[in-house]
Amino acid sequence: MTSTLPASIVIPAHNEGSVIERCLRSLAADPMGRTCEVVVAANGCSDDTAERARAFEGSFARLVVLDLPESGKVGALNAGDAAATALPRIYLDADIELGPGALESLVTELSGSEAVIASPHINFDMTGADLVVRQFYRMFVVLPYVRDGLVGLGVYGISAAGRARFEQFPELTADDLFVQRLFRADERRNTPGVFTVQVPRTAKALLKVRTRVARGNAELAGSAEQLELDDLDGASSTGGTVGSLLQSVRRDPTMVTAAATYVAVTALARRRASGTQAAAVWERDESTRQSPNQA
Repeated sequence: MTSTLPASIVIPAHNEGSVIERCLRSLAADPMGRTCEVVVAANGCSDDTAERARAFEGSFARLVVLDLPESGKVGALNAGDAAATALPRIYLDADIELGPGALESLVTELSGSEAVIASPHINFDMTGADLVVRQFYRMFVVLPYVRDGLVGLGVYGISAAGRARFEQFPELTADDLFVQRLFRADERRNTPGVFTVQVPRTAKALLKVRTRVARGNAELAGSAEQLELDDLDGASSTGGTVGSLLQSVRRDPTMVTAAATYVAVTALARRRASGTQAAAVWERDESTRQSPNQA
């Protein structure tokens, strides 16, 4: 089934009752959002995620809320894709807020005939974050991967021609990195507007998130040949990261603590990701899914 709607927005959501309303409100507040199809793929939820999402019936041109029995982001993405009817296709994490105008710019960029992937500019909300987290992100935001056109990390959109490059999401932790690797650097776009990511509030929560990232990177590297990604541009390089760390410290010696924090957290996350139990656990940041009184 095809659709004349301007875009479909797929939102995988596992026990996101505390944040799904915030995400959907940001879409419903946008004139473009109200004209789109929204598919919420609630998966393996033991909370009221699906019920809260259904309360937005009438806020969009079409709202589909799936209540999938098994948890898993990849399964939710694929189920959401199967239920979606419009292209371009936008994939949005349930804890992300799109800023005013961001969705319209994104849909406009993706509505041409080219195969492209795009996302708005990222804004890191560090409200309530502890010192370790703030130092980590002080370094993170100046790394080439983030500074030079980050695509993904919570929201990305794919044009119709771009979506034709793969059938389903493979069983990988890093769905955004997998999709990004399907596109050359000149096919990745940043569009006007911002989306907000709430960073982990505690060092423990940050380590969980970075462990998941490290595991996802390792999985993708191990599957690159099988997925025919070996001839495409890499999303980032260790050499570029190290060079950026050194340049940042040379330009501003006060960055040394931030650089050291980034290196320490990254090294520990990679070590944890390689552990025998790492693959069995989806390490999610729960600190931003609590009320301020709970955090």
